Amino acid sequence: MYKKYVKRILDVLLSAFALFVLGIPLLMVALLIKWDMGSPVLFGQRRIGKNDKEFIMYKFRSMTEERDANGIYLPDYKRLTKLGRIIRRTSVDELPSLLNIIKGDMSIIGPRPLPVRYLSRYTKEQRRRHEVRPGLSSPSVVNGRNNQSWECQFEGDVWYVDHVSFFTDVKSVLDTVKIVLNQKGATAEDGDCRGEFVGIAKVEELKNDREGNYMKI
Repeated sequence: MYKKYVKRILDVLLSAFALFVLGIPLLMVALLIKWDMGSPVLFGQRRIGKNDKEFIMYKFRSMTEERDANGIYLPDYKRLTKLGRIIRRTSVDELPSLLNIIKGDMSIIGPRPLPVRYLSRYTKEQRRRHEVRPGLSSPSVVNGRNNQSWECQFEGDVWYVDHVSFFTDVKSVLDTVKIVLNQKGATAEDGDCRGEFVGIAKVEELKNDREGNYMKI
């Protein structure tokens, strides 16, 4: 009952209430971003949601549009402004995703939505994370946000799929508040050393390819 009906109703009601209460603060953040980095204030990222459906996730900008002589974006750490660091550490950049929750793309709690390019890299078990709506926060956040391994995050995601409940979601919200106040692991500069998710299947493919080439020689 909770997973099929109540969870969605609570998502919409709580997200709408949060947007109403935070309306003026969010407007102030938008104005600060406009002053610091110019337009646009928001940006969209293509992510994968429930049942592998693609959607655009909204976030506040935290980086400039600076590029090198070849027109390629500079590394993130060079484009991240002082204001950008603040809104990332406090997770304020994630708040526009409340609109995604109201639209039905996301939930308040669920596996974090990841880039479209990752879809083909999951194992069959890891891909189960898409059996539920992705979340603004996830139960696996308590394991260290960006400081945990991909494998650890996906294990937590699949665990959540099998244990969705009101009490699990409440605990996840409380854990998220603690982690946000702690502000650790919010950005790559805080110790994110896991890098791009390549996928076990791809690693095995490369390994087999190297072994095959070796045998041919």
